Amino acid sequence: MLQLNFIRQNKEVVIKGLQKRNFSDDQLRIVDNILELDDNRKNIQSESDALLAQRNALSKEIGDLMKQGRRDEAEALKAQVAAAKEKADQLGITLADTKNQLEELLYQVPNIPHASVPEGKTADDNEVFKAWPQELPVLPESALPHWELAKKYNLFDLELGVKLTGAGFPVYRGKGARLERALINLFLDRATTAGYEEIAPPLMVNADTARATGQLPDKEAQMYYVERDDLYLIPTAEVPVTNIYRDVILNESDLPVKMTGYTPCFRREAGSYGAHVRGLNRVHQFDKIEIVRLEHPDRSYQALDEMLEHVSGLLNELELPYRVLRLCGGDMGFTSALTFDFEVYSAAQQRWLEVSSVSNFETFQSNRMMLRFRDSGQNRLLHTLNGSALALARIVAALLENNQTEAGIVIPAVLRPYTGFDIIN
Repeated sequence: MLQLNFIRQNKEVVIKGLQKRNFSDDQLRIVDNILELDDNRKNIQSESDALLAQRNALSKEIGDLMKQGRRDEAEALKAQVAAAKEKADQLGITLADTKNQLEELLYQVPNIPHASVPEGKTADDNEVFKAWPQELPVLPESALPHWELAKKYNLFDLELGVKLTGAGFPVYRGKGARLERALINLFLDRATTAGYEEIAPPLMVNADTARATGQLPDKEAQMYYVERDDLYLIPTAEVPVTNIYRDVILNESDLPVKMTGYTPCFRREAGSYGAHVRGLNRVHQFDKIEIVRLEHPDRSYQALDEMLEHVSGLLNELELPYRVLRLCGGDMGFTSALTFDFEVYSAAQQRWLEVSSVSNFETFQSNRMMLRFRDSGQNRLLHTLNGSALALARIVAALLENNQTEAGIVIPAVLRPYTGFDIIN
């Protein structure tokens, strides 16, 4: 969340940032409400501190009177101490309630967009940051979408997933399962070669962990919740991996911290109906490799560029046509300051499929989780970044569709040492 001092010292910057996120005038009132609550908090705290000083002074005076044998005067002062204590207790309750209200409001304010974030309300307003430089592949009219290819070659089964769990839970089989595993291993190998420490995190997290990275309260409806244990299934490895450093103070020499993790991801939202969400286009469970970085604030945007190059390198190796979008203010995630989406071209469907989001959150997450580093004797908040490298379901969809031939589905050369086969037929 935003730091309170930042909001107070940069009110106009905050308002302009929220306007870029398309906040209405009514919604913008939250900024003034936060500052008013903070003023109230300060006044209550000052009154409480004054009462404490009064009680301490009276207590000392009572002690002096008792030593002098002036018991009646001391007893009279005790009544004043009792009254001050009662008032202080009431102020304590009011102060705690005010702090809770203030925190609740702060949790409702999204991150402020970076200056380079374009104006816009929906995904249609996103900016093409990097376009595919060549002609897009064109398949013959007989080409099949990936869900038909899956049936033809027995690669994954959505109907069986419905039987076992429900809609949106694919079951990978045979060479489909091996292709999935091959992609996971390739992406992890590339991440560890790039200096990311591999992490195998839990697949469920508690509310504190989900809140620290911004999934709560913003995305609560999208997460699977295990009520009996008060735990959430993770929507991405970002959540547990970033939280490894919650409440930690690092030395500057520890930076950067680079981590990667493979996990299944669980998301309740299924979107709308139609061909654009068929097959693996949108599912409730999918595999993903995440890369996470903790960076010095002066170097985080250089790190963001490096992450973009990393994801681009993976797609180049897979020989998939892709483009990169810079998300507009209206399409950005709640916690992000700047996000780039990678989309691959699905030749059979003739549409772009998102396979990665790479974001810089600046101090938004680190402020929630008190993730800091020592800088010249002072503790400063770190910048956190993460990106999908990559999300597999749609990668599988594009690979199957784009590489289909009359002889079968040709496996890209980079994957063959991992799959153990060159073609699916």
